[in-house]
Amino acid sequence: MKPQFERVTFPKGCSLRVYNRRVREIPFEWHHHPEYELTLTLNSRGWRFIGDHIAQYHAPDLVLVPPDMPHTWASTAPLEQGQPHTAIVIWFARNWALQLAELCPEYSALRRLLQNASTGLAFTPETAAHVEKQLPPLLSDAPQVRLHTALNLLVSIAGERATNLSKNATTIPASKDGEPAQLTRVLNHLHQRFQEPVSVAGLCKVGNISERSLHRLFVKHTGASVSEYLCKLRIGRACMRLAETDLPISLIAFEVGLSNLANFNRQFRSVRGITPSGYRKSFQHGGGLHETFDPQELLTRPYSLDHQRNYAKKRC
Repeated sequence: MKPQFERVTFPKGCSLRVYNRRVREIPFEWHHHPEYELTLTLNSRGWRFIGDHIAQYHAPDLVLVPPDMPHTWASTAPLEQGQPHTAIVIWFARNWALQLAELCPEYSALRRLLQNASTGLAFTPETAAHVEKQLPPLLSDAPQVRLHTALNLLVSIAGERATNLSKNATTIPASKDGEPAQLTRVLNHLHQRFQEPVSVAGLCKVGNISERSLHRLFVKHTGASVSEYLCKLRIGRACMRLAETDLPISLIAFEVGLSNLANFNRQFRSVRGITPSGYRKSFQHGGGLHETFDPQELLTRPYSLDHQRNYAKKRC
């Protein structure tokens, strides 16, 4: 079975993503993504599939999966009837962790942890129980508290006993024309050049992809069309300029690629629910429209995999 690509998105202003998954069952969802994944599974037993590793698991179960290694869990029963299966997931990027280990000697153990995790690691129940005790700060509404807790956990488990899982470093090789690479090229292009005129034909050329496939990729992995995604990028940049500068709104609209002021105002209100001038006034008067973390993010899975599953159900 070909593993599905999952696009993990990080909340704005966050270095990593924490997800508190609570479900009636953990379904078999064979997938991969370019981020490391530390998963603590609670109130659940079933089967664990990591690369070529297949084994039963019993909560508390703590596993570190390396980038692009196909994996999934599949539950058979909860330990406590009537309560949800729970998985606390931390996603983080390899380069970010290595740079942190390089810059901060206090986090040098991260380098060893990533090296040991090339085939996946399963930690002891005692280590899993220790991580479980850290859940209140790990699930805090404050991004700084979550980051501090997650880093402490990663450093602490780096020195703990663990079992290698997959016999080989079974990962999905990068492909110049594979779906992940196509989407990445298009998204990188948009994020770097959203201020310029953007055409669907130009994006198709960047991604080496058809217009129909481009639309399918965006809806599948972002839940938005190309135009909706581009609009959010532009309005996000405009918010920063409105808050940090005194530039005329018309000039900011031009800077972000929306030279028609009426169109800019309309799109800004549709995304932010307020006018650009109202947004700026909130900062001038010390208001509360600064970018804040939505606690619902902790309960929300990255868009692509859940919606791939729902799409597959509809086709059956």
